[in-house]
Amino acid sequence: MPRFFAAPDKISDGKIIIDTADVRHIKKVLRLGVGDEITVSDSLGIDYLCSISDITEESIICRITDSKKNNTEPNIKVTLYQALPKGAKMDYIIQKTTELGIARIVPCSLTRCVVKTDEKDAEKKRLRWQKIADEAAKQCGRGVIPEVSSVISLKNAVEKMKQDDFAFAAYESEKKQSLKNILIKNKSADTISFMIGPEGGFAPEEAQYLKDSGISLITLGPRILRTETAGEAVLAMIMYELGDINVCS
Repeated sequence: MPRFFAAPDKISDGKIIIDTADVRHIKKVLRLGVGDEITVSDSLGIDYLCSISDITEESIICRITDSKKNNTEPNIKVTLYQALPKGAKMDYIIQKTTELGIARIVPCSLTRCVVKTDEKDAEKKRLRWQKIADEAAKQCGRGVIPEVSSVISLKNAVEKMKQDDFAFAAYESEKKQSLKNILIKNKSADTISFMIGPEGGFAPEEAQYLKDSGISLITLGPRILRTETAGEAVLAMIMYELGDINVCS
């Protein structure tokens, strides 16, 4: 069944109003009409089974026929702090981590990031990245759309990471502390944040700053992963160890 999202303030009196870009998709691409059924999520964890009752030029009016709690959201909230990669790699990272259950994605500008964006360009990219997260959330049945934040500095990222139950960064020069070990030590965590460096890795002074700030540095094993691979690999491991992937049959 086609799946869409609507803001909570668009849901009232047994009806839902869809007035986003999805209007065109519903009318022109899916060619749905009055009486057709769709699922609409409020992005707060509730799914509504709806029947289209009216179609106008700018909106789709839906009548709610049933509602239930969305059961696809993981029991932990994980935030990825991703150093800006080259080309379309960020698109891939956002799409795949959304599918795996990420709660939030925060792009970071680090020393070895090749990509540099001005304020205007950065907001334009953020909006496009948010749209990718929106589409991925619909495709995989998420009940919440992950937030894609504005680009921030390492210092600001560290301050935000320290607010979670525990935080770490994958560092290719770390040889002792493994991801498995720190996950075992933090099994009761509800909020987790982790950082992935750019193509050239963290600069030595950045790694030291993370460590001095209380952010654990961990190894991902003997092979060095690409920046676009590392984020989804780490998230899959977190979800297996602490989340909901291990309950799938």
